[in-house]
Amino acid sequence: MEDRKIRVAITHGDTNGIGYELIFKTFAESEMLELCTPIIYGSPKVAAYHRNVLGIQANFSIINKAEEAHDERINLLTVFDRDVKVDIGKPNEESGTCAVKALERAIEDQKKGLVDAIVCAPVSENFFKYKGMALKEQSELLEKELGNGAKALRMIIGKKIRLAFATTDIPLKDVSTAITKQLIEEKATALYDTLKRDFRITNPRIAVLALNPSIDKENNENTEETVIIKPAIEKLESEGKQAFGPYTAEEFFGEAQYTAFDGVLAMYKDQGIIPYRTIEQENGLKLSAAMPVIMTQPDMGPEFRKAGKGEVDEQPMRNAIYMAIDIVRNRSSYDEPLKNPLKKLYHEKRDESEKVRFSIPKKQSKENDEE
Repeated sequence: MEDRKIRVAITHGDTNGIGYELIFKTFAESEMLELCTPIIYGSPKVAAYHRNVLGIQANFSIINKAEEAHDERINLLTVFDRDVKVDIGKPNEESGTCAVKALERAIEDQKKGLVDAIVCAPVSENFFKYKGMALKEQSELLEKELGNGAKALRMIIGKKIRLAFATTDIPLKDVSTAITKQLIEEKATALYDTLKRDFRITNPRIAVLALNPSIDKENNENTEETVIIKPAIEKLESEGKQAFGPYTAEEFFGEAQYTAFDGVLAMYKDQGIIPYRTIEQENGLKLSAAMPVIMTQPDMGPEFRKAGKGEVDEQPMRNAIYMAIDIVRNRSSYDEPLKNPLKKLYHEKRDESEKVRFSIPKKQSKENDEE
């Protein structure tokens, strides 16, 4: 990374939503400009309109390309300069198109190395379309724009839990078919590598959830846990990765077993997201992990009912920016020694004590105690 302040591209999201309010409130604290150089990808006209409606004093410097960005300022890069009708609180095709154009330009600049990370303001999935195709997540647009076939590991990050998903945005009836040994290995490995590189956890402990609500029945030899998930975990273990499970979601979250792990892999979205939101409640963020482009976003929707009223809490947006900055720094420090690695002069002895601790089923240990 060049010897300059970290540049964060911030997309304005749906132009009829809360994006500009989140951005203006976040950078109302001057300390934020000491951490990074923000470049808002959007429209000066739309930004000015939101500023006037909100009655916020927000100054920004208008630029036409990322190379013109100035430190210690809020830079607003003009993605489009045409007149856009802003109808605050009412998403439509035009407001969704504006969100897409901003993110496309930010990804293009990140690929060129002009910015170091991207933070996305919320969008409406009803009008978020890429070349005529409806998208549910902004990470989908990232995957399509990179064009190399890579799939992002979708994560949601809180103070207590780092949660990743093996499958996303598919009907529940199709999950069991989608779950394969190869998929579990790929997603768990991506989670493991993300925790090491992006979060600088030396030897991450990963919990893998079961697909079925119960896995302790006798003679249960043909379940997904036995045939798919356990063999995948064993393969990960053979590669030196600290993977444990499978755990039923009810016991894992209900008994706070998540506190013993650095990351959790859920089989499908609702399995993890519902207990996550109950435990974390607020100020979480989303991460499109395992991608060359760093992209985060607040764990919140466009909240159209609050748009233009000045009622939105900007802390999730601020946390998303903090995380993006941290990952830029962590990747830089992680990658630097690997450029010219020293030859290994000795063989490390693996510590299996943690493996034993987490591999003993709780119910079995209770039965042994009774005997």
